[in-house]
Amino acid sequence: MKISKTYNPKQVEDKIYQLWEKSGFLKASPKSKKQPFCIIMPPPNANGILHIGHAVFVTLEDIMTRYQRMKGKEVLWLPGADHAGIMTQVTYEKKLAKQGKSRLKLGREEFYKQTYKFSMENKKVMETQLRKLGASCDWSRSKFTLDPKISKAVFYTFKKMYKDGLIYRGKRIISWCPRCQTALSNLEVIYQEKKDPLYYIKYGPLTLATVRPETKFGDTAVAVHPADKRYKKYVGKEIEIQTVLGKAEVKVVADKAVDPEFGTGVVKVTPAHDPNDFEIGQRHNLEIRQVIGFDGKLNKKAGKYAGMKVREARKIIAKDLEKMGLMEKIDFNYKHRIAICERCKTIIEPLISEQWFIRAKKLAAPAIKAVEDKKIEFIPTHYKKLYYHWMKNIRDWCISRQIWWGHRIPVWYCECGEITVDIEKPKSCPKCKGKKLKQDPDTLDTWFSSGQWPFTVFGWPRQTKDFQYFYPTSVMETGWDILFFWVARMIMLGIYCTGKAPFRYVYLHGLVRDKDRQKMSKSKGNVIDPLGVITLYGTDALRMALVFGTGSGKDTIISEEKIIGQRKFSNKIWNATRFILMNKPPLINTDKKLIGTDKNLTGADKKILKVLEKTIKSVNKDLENFRFGQAAQTLYHFFWHDFCDKYIEKSKSQMSNVKTKENTQKILYYVLLTSLKLLHPFMPFVTEEIYQKLPLKNKKKCLMIETWPN
Repeated sequence: MKISKTYNPKQVEDKIYQLWEKSGFLKASPKSKKQPFCIIMPPPNANGILHIGHAVFVTLEDIMTRYQRMKGKEVLWLPGADHAGIMTQVTYEKKLAKQGKSRLKLGREEFYKQTYKFSMENKKVMETQLRKLGASCDWSRSKFTLDPKISKAVFYTFKKMYKDGLIYRGKRIISWCPRCQTALSNLEVIYQEKKDPLYYIKYGPLTLATVRPETKFGDTAVAVHPADKRYKKYVGKEIEIQTVLGKAEVKVVADKAVDPEFGTGVVKVTPAHDPNDFEIGQRHNLEIRQVIGFDGKLNKKAGKYAGMKVREARKIIAKDLEKMGLMEKIDFNYKHRIAICERCKTIIEPLISEQWFIRAKKLAAPAIKAVEDKKIEFIPTHYKKLYYHWMKNIRDWCISRQIWWGHRIPVWYCECGEITVDIEKPKSCPKCKGKKLKQDPDTLDTWFSSGQWPFTVFGWPRQTKDFQYFYPTSVMETGWDILFFWVARMIMLGIYCTGKAPFRYVYLHGLVRDKDRQKMSKSKGNVIDPLGVITLYGTDALRMALVFGTGSGKDTIISEEKIIGQRKFSNKIWNATRFILMNKPPLINTDKKLIGTDKNLTGADKKILKVLEKTIKSVNKDLENFRFGQAAQTLYHFFWHDFCDKYIEKSKSQMSNVKTKENTQKILYYVLLTSLKLLHPFMPFVTEEIYQKLPLKNKKKCLMIETWPN
């Protein structure tokens, strides 16, 4: 069998992927008698191209998928894409703005229609990119979070939760983006360290420190720590204070949430504009006085400052306080974290707003128990503590968004005051029989629909064959940074909706960093484009570089040098194969028994077979325990050093001896074939291409369904 002098990934990879797709081996059947193994792909957002972070999850999940498939299980890796709510809306609005258009001019229906088309085009591009990365998915089952059947399932859950008293509409404090004009989930809010003036303001007999003097019009109390002896005599009393708008009275309350080490140990309590103050206000039954509007400007309660934007008002009010002698001092070097919108980078305003909420604590209890009872296990295990901390301190979840893109809340209002919650619009009001029904204008938080991803993709609430066979799934693999925002929600909603934990294991990977351990970002100029790398060095080199030496939960360190190193390894595998095939090995089975007896084996023969057996055991143990980086290193060192540097070099003299030639050829062939099987989950393209060229008896159509070495 002839084999070219060099391995060229560009000429191989597309051809090999077509072979896999046409073979039918990527498709899974719920009618199988085999043990199922299922991974639901974390759906990439359908608003852009894949990045290096996507390449990490694709590599890890494909390693698991290919390993379990070769072990003889019925494997399903189900792909899909997320509509991504506000992220996609902002992305498409920017595209419209470049064309001189806006969503408001288009209208809600047309905007939704165009955004859907935009998302579907991106989804198609992403699927092509996933193929480039070698993802052995069942494309016949590809899903989108806004697919009609999935949408109905999402509405079904909303209706069920509303009926069970787990969803309610109420006024609570939320994170509001004045630019995007919507409430945000915790994941849509990011934090930046900033230096701001810390103002020490006189409040009657007390002095307190604050960064936000512009919210003082909404103060309904001042608070101190119960154990702070300095202010004990004031607790429970009303104190008179001078403000920029005149005299006022506020109550002094004692609350353990106050940090006595911050500033003077006295804080102003503004329940309408700070989450912690809101909680203090609830505990002490304080008035909620909103002084900042949803447009990010002060309202009429701010008197002469009404209509000013927050930052503008802050400076002016601070100057006025100084003029009135109410400013004791200013610390201009105060550093703190501010919340900003992840999409548009606008500073977030905590505001009281009427929104739809989930009573998350009731869902959290069974989700905590599922982990305590080991129905779900985290890898690495230390993330379990973080999960418990978050879940035990969970607050009600705001699930409504003031945007147009996404699942519109399935609630209809009638003029008579009746509220109807249903999957589809009712024909008439159940109370007055009127037909003038208005649907709630808000959409659902994208995490509400993606939180149901592991079971809605199987046709739930219908008890389909797919649902019965593949659910609960085997592994949920994703980044540790969305453990709470997505994984926890999947566990809560999965148990609530189906009565079962949605997956057996949660494997969490870290962030992707450059060789200097810096987080990758466009601003730093250290971003690696996975598709560009593939063009230069091949998919296998990128995949191997992403997992090589990376522990579970640890950050992935990647550089072009590391990828080049693994490209050389691809060449090493190719060149070793060329040498073995050039020496015309006999047409053999993969059975080790065909190798001669111990009497016919040289010392080198015995050693390589012994090291191979040790390698097989080590790799199996690592893969079963999700130690993919360690398995990759073991295989690399075995193939390069033990096989190529030592045994292949020794084989050259052994093949010149008539007595040892045939056995040496068989051992070379056997070790090569076994190595290809072990390497296949990590480096699928080069291993499959070589396998297709091997002169094998009883050859399978693809290496991807060969029997895994044990």
